[in-house]
Amino acid sequence: QPQLVESGGGLVQPGGSLRLSCAASGFSLEHYAVGWFRQAPGKEREGISCLSASDDLTYYADSVKGRFTISRDNNKNMVYLRMNSLKPEDSGVFFCATAWRGRINGVQDMCVTAWADRRLDYWGQGIQVTVPS
Repeated sequence: QPQLVESGGGLVQPGGSLRLSCAASGFSLEHYAVGWFRQAPGKEREGISCLSASDDLTYYADSVKGRFTISRDNNKNMVYLRMNSLKPEDSGVFFCATAWRGRINGVQDMCVTAWADRRLDYWGQGIQVTVPS
């Protein structure tokens, strides 16, 4: 049974850092693009960062560029999101997700359009990140 499980969330003060992890099981990440999505209270889910299956192309939302870094370790079947200089507006529930490489048209498509079109294959259950104001 394919599954994604996020960890590493929590409460962090403004300016602090967190590293989210996403463990995949029941399938291999090797041929999947991966991404992190955030949903804040009362707001639509948005793609924060996506990484190609070939591990060489990235997309970052403007709001997190220069502060967040997505990475993957296919040997461990893991996806990570390093978040630095956190701000209150970064708060929300963070989800990791995967997309079979043939189902998307690049990492920007995955983060901006494909998730809304339901072209992503698997989603984690989400994890809360809170940065108090």
